[in-house]
Amino acid sequence: MSKVFDYRGTEDFSSGGFRFPNPKDSSLLLPLGHHVDVYFPPRKRSRVSAPFVVSGEQKQKSSIEVLPDECLFEVFRRLPGGQERSACACVSKRWLMLLSCIRRDELYSEKITQSVEPEKRSNPKKEDMSSESEQKGGYIDSNEIKAEAEEEDQETEANGYLSRCLEGKKATDVRLAAIAVGTGSHGGLGKLSIRGAISIRGVTNLGLKAIARGCPSLRALSLWNISSIDDEGLFEIANGCRLLEKLDLCQCSTITDKSLLAIAKSCPNLTSVTIESCLNIGNESLQALGCFCPNLKSIAVKNCRLVGDQGIANMFSSAGRVLTKVKLQALNISDVSLAVIGYYGHEVTDLALTGLQNVNERGFWAMGNGQGLQKLKSFAVTACRGVSDVGLESIGKGCPNLKQTCLRKCPLLSDEGLTSFAKTAGSLVSLQLEECHRITQFGFFGILGNSKKLKALVVENCLGIRDTDFEFPCMSLCNSLQYLTIRNCPEFGNASLAIVGRLCPKLLHLNLVGLQGITDEGLLPLVQNSEDGFTKVNLSGCVNLTDSVVSAIVKMHGSTLELLNLDGCRHITDASLVEIADDCLLLSELDVSGCGITDSGIAALAGAVHLILQILSLSGCSSVSDKSLASLGILGQTLVGLNIQHCHGISLGAVDLLVERLWSCDILA
Repeated sequence: MSKVFDYRGTEDFSSGGFRFPNPKDSSLLLPLGHHVDVYFPPRKRSRVSAPFVVSGEQKQKSSIEVLPDECLFEVFRRLPGGQERSACACVSKRWLMLLSCIRRDELYSEKITQSVEPEKRSNPKKEDMSSESEQKGGYIDSNEIKAEAEEEDQETEANGYLSRCLEGKKATDVRLAAIAVGTGSHGGLGKLSIRGAISIRGVTNLGLKAIARGCPSLRALSLWNISSIDDEGLFEIANGCRLLEKLDLCQCSTITDKSLLAIAKSCPNLTSVTIESCLNIGNESLQALGCFCPNLKSIAVKNCRLVGDQGIANMFSSAGRVLTKVKLQALNISDVSLAVIGYYGHEVTDLALTGLQNVNERGFWAMGNGQGLQKLKSFAVTACRGVSDVGLESIGKGCPNLKQTCLRKCPLLSDEGLTSFAKTAGSLVSLQLEECHRITQFGFFGILGNSKKLKALVVENCLGIRDTDFEFPCMSLCNSLQYLTIRNCPEFGNASLAIVGRLCPKLLHLNLVGLQGITDEGLLPLVQNSEDGFTKVNLSGCVNLTDSVVSAIVKMHGSTLELLNLDGCRHITDASLVEIADDCLLLSELDVSGCGITDSGIAALAGAVHLILQILSLSGCSSVSDKSLASLGILGQTLVGLNIQHCHGISLGAVDLLVERLWSCDILA
């Protein structure tokens, strides 16, 4: 045994000398018998779960958890990087919330933290691997703390910031704290959207406080339908997120003018603000935004009962030189507000007014005569009873650069006002009319005959437009019109369509939807007079059309036609598909849902070598059966979308086989 203790070699025993200072100490020898001695070093006492009681008092177990929050705060702010903070955040909810309270400027600098970790500083490869691991993974805590860092590149904007959206049950303070801690080391949070948080365990001011302290890079904040957040939460955002550019508040009933004032003063980069259904936000907020936000370009205020003429006037008098987009909806404003907009809106390019019940004809007239909307390009009015012939004509004269106009639910607007507007608005390119029932056939053709630059005309649900025996005077051609949509105007018939064909020879896109009164007789002149060739034709719901008009469209425009929609044209048969297969060279989308199509028509399409269909809809074609399986397989070589819903002749087995074969095609069955 003495040879063993005196051994100094490295071949058969441990290297580096003795493990213990005095290996011959008798305490290291455990006698197992009368002739055997075994070398056995002392071991550490194993932990026991039972408390050790001395003099009747329980000895407190040593743990970092006994440290007060102030001490843990100092420890956490000295952590070297985001990966370490993320790892600590998953220990407990308490640690997570403490970490989320640390501002970026309260973290120790890199020099101090790196002095604690010389090994990490001296090994660049290890540091790169650590950074890569940080980007790929995050932390998961048993107390419902989900990994935020693992979503590092879920959506990265062009400026490099991350985007997060929390909805419903996911919108909690714990989740916001995890976002605040996890995104800090991955470029910073740029966009945050919280929608519909639940009242129990939902988002509160504490969650916004975590975002404000941990995400100073936040540029866009959206809060929808959250009643548990009040001014205190937005005060934190104002103090911590001074780079904020976009703010969207919807149905936040507990937020008042005080917090909006704080944000306006603290966030000079604010460019876009949307306030909707916030019952306690009023004139003071708009005044503050106009005074303290020199970069404010877009404002939308909807259904805020406390907003009146004073707020609109103060905002435009201060920010009229920078505001470009304005949307006002369901507000208690009068003609005064429209007059102010018309006078101070020097930079406004987009203006939308909806549901302004207290605005009369005088307001629109004053807005047009204010001469301040010289740069207005887009104007939309919906459900404003004050829109009349006089007001619309005034806007046409006072807005020389107006290009797009949308008029919805304007019951006082008549043919005379619409024709005068078409004459005065010399730059008008696009016009949309919807539910303007006083507009008749005369007003419709008055637009076409007096608009020199009009390219797109949309008429929807205008019940006053109907065929009459009125003799129209000689009108100049509307050679600029390229896009025409007439939808759900049941009295629009063949006579009106024939006049359109004579006036508009340059049409490219034709959408006639739900016009049950038109037949082949009315549509054929329009098809024959088109000079440049249709590229998109939508005839869905025109139930009285037959194969004759489809044959004319295909023969005259087959070389340019890209889309053809015949949904619900029940008189269309296989003859139309044969014509399409023979003459359409560029057709990529075909819809024959609800038509009289059979297997023979599908076979004709499959036999066209030059036809490269990408979307085919056969919904409701009950005569199509399993016999078309082979033809659909051939067409499926180029298809990306196939609709065979309600095709009762196709069995479930055939559908499964199609899904298996056409793996690159989205099939609706």
